[in-house]
Amino acid sequence: MSERSQTVYMNGNPLTLRGNKVEIGDKAPDFTVLANDLSPKKLSAFSGKKVVLTSVPSLDTGVCSTMTNRFNAEASKLDDDTVVLTISNDLPFAQARWCGAEGVEDVHVFSDYKDVDFGKKYGMLIDELRLLGRAIFVIDKDGVLRYKQVVEEITDEPDYDEALKAVKKL
Repeated sequence: MSERSQTVYMNGNPLTLRGNKVEIGDKAPDFTVLANDLSPKKLSAFSGKKVVLTSVPSLDTGVCSTMTNRFNAEASKLDDDTVVLTISNDLPFAQARWCGAEGVEDVHVFSDYKDVDFGKKYGMLIDELRLLGRAIFVIDKDGVLRYKQVVEEITDEPDYDEALKAVKKL
């Protein structure tokens, strides 16, 4: 498993991303995460759909909450062939509680806490914190990665407009 230092930062302090680095044009690696009821869920369950895949360090932080709520609002504006997934290392129970409190219903929220399978396969596992880096990946209906945005300073929001443009171009 590869390691990349000084790729992302937290409050200006460098962090190490661990895992395989995926690139635009790659076949999106399948992974297994947990749904809020602890059932396993694979990316391949959304085969044939366009996927907006976001990763956040923790839903219980301001930027992650803002980001997930923004994509929840945008999800209803996307066509029926598009799904939005958000993955964090929060426990599934905490995710369910947060989604209920925030009214998040149009984004599928999953946990990578158990095996960090997504984090390793997409190179988004922050070694020092065992959290995920902030990123957006757009995958086309054929399962090919068409857009990637890794937010350098994890306390910053992503460029929502660029990511949404990318999915609308598919």
